Amino acid sequence: MMLVFYTIGIYLMGALIRIAALWNKKARQWVTGRKDIFSSLHASFDENTHPIAWFHCASLGEFEQARPVIEGFRTKHLHYRILLTFYSPSGYEIRKNYEYADWVFYLPLDTASNAKQFIKTVRPTIVFFAKYEFWHYYLTELRNRAVPTILFSAIFRPDQAFFKSYGQFFRNMLTCFTHIFVQNTSSLALLKDIDLQNISVAGDTRIDRVSKIAETKKDIPLAATFKADQPLLIVGSAWQGDLDLLTAYLNQYAKPLKILIAPHEIKEETLQSIESSFTKKTIRLSKAVDNSIATYDVLLIDSIGLLSSLYQYGDFAFIGGGFYDGIHSILEPAVFGMPIFFGPNYKKFQEAFDLIEEGGAFSVGNTAEFIPIFEKLYSDATLRKEVSDRVQMYIRKKLGATEKILKEIDLLC
Repeated sequence: MMLVFYTIGIYLMGALIRIAALWNKKARQWVTGRKDIFSSLHASFDENTHPIAWFHCASLGEFEQARPVIEGFRTKHLHYRILLTFYSPSGYEIRKNYEYADWVFYLPLDTASNAKQFIKTVRPTIVFFAKYEFWHYYLTELRNRAVPTILFSAIFRPDQAFFKSYGQFFRNMLTCFTHIFVQNTSSLALLKDIDLQNISVAGDTRIDRVSKIAETKKDIPLAATFKADQPLLIVGSAWQGDLDLLTAYLNQYAKPLKILIAPHEIKEETLQSIESSFTKKTIRLSKAVDNSIATYDVLLIDSIGLLSSLYQYGDFAFIGGGFYDGIHSILEPAVFGMPIFFGPNYKKFQEAFDLIEEGGAFSVGNTAEFIPIFEKLYSDATLRKEVSDRVQMYIRKKLGATEKILKEIDLLC
């Protein structure tokens, strides 16, 4: 019965997205990206004679977790060709030209016929799913064809359907994986409680990824000049809820402090709204010039692709999303070692729990909670250094997930 509901839900979801595509750009990309996809797949794979490693990511965040595994696999197994698929346009549209993949496609909707046709056409030798993707028909087809299938950087919580009395259908999906690499021991315990085998703790591959980003960071001279040797607060991937918490307080803050804001969405109306909300002197990065940027108090980032490198100049970070679906990456600022703030919705992110426990991160629900922590850290340089050291120590001790996974994969290839 659950399979019937699942199948109806998949078809209904596809229909709703097609309706939404009439006015929604992202939904339209979802639909057009899958148009004639099997013709494109046949043209790409019918003549292929190499073994295929298929990596699937839901979106851009999961891609960042998969990236160190993809690149490590590519280095170790040169005779393989790599297929990368995405479910969401936010991943595909940004990474459709990813240089370490031989092919990048959208994943067709999870129906029985699509799964059979896709896997028959692609003929994967080994398959990798990053973190959260559980598609019944694809996983079942892979198991029926005895294709080794790996789930990595996975994290599980007791409130998920796998661990409920009605969850047998969902638990069956987990049995399709040849091996599951989880981020933490609590996830391992949950899976053991439902009698799953071939599971192990590897950690989070994103930590390997952000560490590499930090090593190859771009210098951004305008940001360095803007900072002008003053404390810098970076508000990364900011939503309106995050700005509502910060703006009034920052407008009246009298001590030396530079503020860098990278909005979650770079739209003209968003940029104008942020500019109008600040009484401090504000400039967009695209309009800044070297000989005057240091005279501004607020630098508004109006281009993409810079934030991970901009964190190198920060002394404090406030990461957005915590008043909506969930926080954005706190690992990107963490790798540079600084106190990190975010809103209350962080429950899906193990690194947030870890860094709070380590004393390197702080969840705040309103301005009144933010002020005393921020001002104490601002005024006490010794304490700020201690907190920054805790953050960097956390990153160092969590490195190595990718290598653990690749060692296990070597036994299957």
